[in-house]
Amino acid sequence: MKLLEAADVARIEHLLVECAKEADFIVNEREYGEGKYPDDKECLRVVGQDKDGKPIWRQAELGKLKHAVAFACVQREVRRLFPDNVSIEPRYGTSPTSGGPTMTNIWKGSKKPDIVLHATGQPLQIQCIFDLKFPCTLKSKGDPLSNDGTREQMSRYAELRGKCKPAIITPQFGVLRE
Repeated sequence: MKLLEAADVARIEHLLVECAKEADFIVNEREYGEGKYPDDKECLRVVGQDKDGKPIWRQAELGKLKHAVAFACVQREVRRLFPDNVSIEPRYGTSPTSGGPTMTNIWKGSKKPDIVLHATGQPLQIQCIFDLKFPCTLKSKGDPLSNDGTREQMSRYAELRGKCKPAIITPQFGVLRE
């Protein structure tokens, strides 16, 4: 039940950034053509509605596509090297007895970070939490932590009591912590 060494965490962080860059590049090339990417108008284009009738913007749609490519890369590059220390999209709740994290299938009130590093075979002994972000608009690319939703999300992930501060991974800035 050992945690990863600092050098292994640094290696994983590097690989996560590379996966985010790869996903961003692949999806942009596939969707917009060689060397092209969406502008603000395209990012904010409404492409549908959710079940509550709220608009779905193109940036959200692109984010889902990029997450899928990034998760495949994480599976291939990171989980291959550290299969017992990395979880992709685990869902955590709060244990009523200990107040600490517990694994859950309940969606309401749970937390589902993109990538969790943890003690060998022990996803409840959280070491680091990472969330992939693919900023689309010029403003969000320039300051991905400025989004209130991202700040709130990182605060919720901090409640899981990882050994390091939760971070976001972006293709533009790499690893960012508040």
